[in-house]
Amino acid sequence: HVQLVESGGGSVQAGGSLRLSCATSGHNVNQNYIGWFRQAPGKEREGIAVISVNGKTTSYADSIKGRFIISRDNAKNTVHLQMNSLRPEDTAMYYCAAARAAFGDLSSYLDRTWYNYWGQGTQVTVS
Repeated sequence: HVQLVESGGGSVQAGGSLRLSCATSGHNVNQNYIGWFRQAPGKEREGIAVISVNGKTTSYADSIKGRFIISRDNAKNTVHLQMNSLRPEDTAMYYCAAARAAFGDLSSYLDRTWYNYWGQGTQVTVS
């Protein structure tokens, strides 16, 4: 099993920045892709960023491309999401999740159905 704990959420004004962290633990955790998802009230959970096992490949949803950056530090079992130029429409609960790495296009892992392990989420509010 893999455990994930998000942190770093909060309230920020439009145009500001936040850095979310996802602390991971468990068996072979660094053999997993890690994705960031978000869910606003009344909306479906949206995949926004995913990173490969070695951190060299990333994929982003169009809604956040150019504003958010995903990174991972396997030595610390941590994945970060740097969020810049935040907008009110970025307001949501943000989740990180783990999926067993496999061959294929990393962008397909923006689909939440690949993921077996989820954190509890951290709230981001942009006003």
